[in-house]
Amino acid sequence: MTSPSPVQSIVTLDLEGVLVPEIWVAVAERTGIEALRRTTRDEPDYDVLMRYRLDLLVEHGLTLSAIDEVIGTLEPLPGAADFLAELRTRTQVIILSDTFEQFAAPLMRQLGWPAILCHRLVVTDDRIVDYRLRMADPKRHAVEALHSLNYRVIAAGDSYNDTTMLLAADAGFLFHAPANVIAEFPQLPALDDYDDLLAAITAQLT
Repeated sequence: MTSPSPVQSIVTLDLEGVLVPEIWVAVAERTGIEALRRTTRDEPDYDVLMRYRLDLLVEHGLTLSAIDEVIGTLEPLPGAADFLAELRTRTQVIILSDTFEQFAAPLMRQLGWPAILCHRLVVTDDRIVDYRLRMADPKRHAVEALHSLNYRVIAAGDSYNDTTMLLAADAGFLFHAPANVIAEFPQLPALDDYDDLLAAITAQLT
């Protein structure tokens, strides 16, 4: 009988704040709607955050086209594209994000079209009327699913909504995280430089 193969590694990364700017913050800056600056760095409950955002879109008459125009001006964070390209030469990478399919494409193109698992907006006549989560706590479930496929998972993210993913992973790193998240999760190493993150992930690869 042949012996089992060694466990392979795979990396899961958050998108906004780790590889690209926060989309809603960019929309806030472009439109002057300061309340849209609130993100998952501030609000742990994603549904509360999204209902808050949807109410603001209605209040200000902001359309999907207007948001798409802002997204079209965004670029990956400095160093992010090179980091991701180098990481993908060493292992498989999946982006696990709480963004939406309608928002992600322009940014995925600039990052070389990595695989991404995210959510979907409900749009009627160019108005965002609702959103559909692919599932509850999708990042943690993705890590658990990868474990069931006999992968060792290394993960990095910056916000409250990443912490279940990071804690479920075999190795989890906070990256570009705010002080409040770092303080609440001291068991997670906190990094701010892509070279440091690449080295930390590489050290975990099997």
